[in-house]
Amino acid sequence: MKDHGRHWDRLFAFGGGWGPRFGPPGWPGFGGHERGRQRGRRGNVRAGILALLAERPMHGYEIIQELESRTGGIWRPSPGSVYPTLQLLEDEGLVTSEESGGRRRFTLTEAGRGEATQAAEQAPWAEYAEERVSSWRDIQQAGFGAMNALRQVMMTGTEEQRTRAAAVLDEARRKLYAILAEND
Repeated sequence: MKDHGRHWDRLFAFGGGWGPRFGPPGWPGFGGHERGRQRGRRGNVRAGILALLAERPMHGYEIIQELESRTGGIWRPSPGSVYPTLQLLEDEGLVTSEESGGRRRFTLTEAGRGEATQAAEQAPWAEYAEERVSSWRDIQQAGFGAMNALRQVMMTGTEEQRTRAAAVLDEARRKLYAILAEND
């Protein structure tokens, strides 16, 4: 068995709010960093923004929160993808913005309503079916619970307990890959 102990303190010294994201490949939130989140697909950002603005004018941060809410936390586009997309939509004449209280509020223009209506008909959050979101939440909760338990072992456990924890993780990893290898 390898000596994993000397690296645990560095690997599991969690900072405030840090946490891994768990999910199948291709789902936003699988791996990555960006406070534990991976960027959503760029094509969805534009459609998501337009679909939301078809409902009502919003600030950029409201858009980010609403997309996260409608996907059950699975997809939260970064400000680095939302704000440039809003600027592009404004440059294209599809949205206008006005500043109020230090925030820019975005509204569809007449030219933007047609594309927004089409985006709303095929809203990006519709691809996250409720059963898929529920399954995702179950897996995410189990993963967070395991990480919290692991953190406690790493912070307060003996060297022998840390070694046993490493063996449990190795076994769990093998079993997860075995699930993927099963034929349906």
